[in-house]
Amino acid sequence: MADFKTLDDLEVKGKRVVVRSDLNVPMKDGKVTDATRIERSAQTIKDLMAKGARVVVVSHFGRPKGERVPEMSLKPVAEAMGEVLGTEIAFADDCIGPAARMVVNGLVDGQVAMLENLRYHKAEEKNDPDFARELAELGDFYVNDAFSTAHRAHASTEAIAQLLPNAAGRLMQAELVALGKALEHPEKPVAAIVGGAKVSTKLDLIGNLVAKVDMLIIGGGMANTFLYAQGKDVGKSLCEKDMADTAREILAKAEAAGCAFILPTDAVVAREFAAGADNSVVSVDAVPADVMILDAGPASVEAIKEKLAGCKTLVWNGPLGAFEIPPFDAATNAVAQEAARLTSAGSLLTVAGGGDTVGALAHAGAVDQFSYVSTAGGAFLEWLEGKDLPGVAALKA
Repeated sequence: MADFKTLDDLEVKGKRVVVRSDLNVPMKDGKVTDATRIERSAQTIKDLMAKGARVVVVSHFGRPKGERVPEMSLKPVAEAMGEVLGTEIAFADDCIGPAARMVVNGLVDGQVAMLENLRYHKAEEKNDPDFARELAELGDFYVNDAFSTAHRAHASTEAIAQLLPNAAGRLMQAELVALGKALEHPEKPVAAIVGGAKVSTKLDLIGNLVAKVDMLIIGGGMANTFLYAQGKDVGKSLCEKDMADTAREILAKAEAAGCAFILPTDAVVAREFAAGADNSVVSVDAVPADVMILDAGPASVEAIKEKLAGCKTLVWNGPLGAFEIPPFDAATNAVAQEAARLTSAGSLLTVAGGGDTVGALAHAGAVDQFSYVSTAGGAFLEWLEGKDLPGVAALKA
């Protein structure tokens, strides 16, 4: 299936390998507060060390906009990476030029160096070919392990891949394989759950999915816009009334494509959006004028669970209700737990990601049972929209 090379295709013993990681980790007072991204990036580096490569790790950190901002140095990240890998990591205080060359030239087989923040140079975000050439001079191979930055055509994700023999790192590989199984050649029937506040921010995504999936389940605030477009009164709910024509076009497109478009049939409503607010369940055909729809109702949840039982693949982006505040997390929790159960039983492949999705699934206690949860945010969404990601396309070129 893979139309890209992986670490298994590279002979790297004694060779310098430039690895583009995403080490944009949370930091406080010069210390890394959450090492998840470092831990996830470590597998590629460990594999390259074991093969006897000289590993040169590059990453961005924050948005220094081409200035040397001391708080955005990768030095503390290099120290944290060293702890994860159980080895000393050499650090260069620039990612190109004499400082970088000196550190890289000092490496022996199986050793790792990290170079300073790529975005200290404006040329990185401009995808500057000369800057990419300077980076490429530090390696014999290039490995991209940063799917989360693959939607950006930057020098370290796109231009450099044209200059060196390249491959996907383990994280990138896992992401591309999971995404391929979910939408490019999925086991059918395929369902997609798309939630969140606004239709306007997810037009491209819904438009692409309608042509690719067998059923599209809509939740969150955006469901209200579709209900309104069908002539239903949604009271004081979040609703983009100016998007009604667009919503009707999408419904027509779904019908033409043979994609079942599933909206809530009942809703949990309240007069205020607050924890434990007085709430009731009403039919979407009878929403009182003075209330807000804040979650999908129990009948809608049961209908979704029934639909998922007959599916083989599920792509999930966005919550079904205002999951941050109980009891309006009930629908998201129930559907997430059911998807997790079907995944554990081996009957459903589940791929989720983007925005609030990871938080919503974690809140439901379902994140670990899903087949694959992407933490890539923007890159995951652009992939769902059917867009070519420059960082991925460069690996396939």
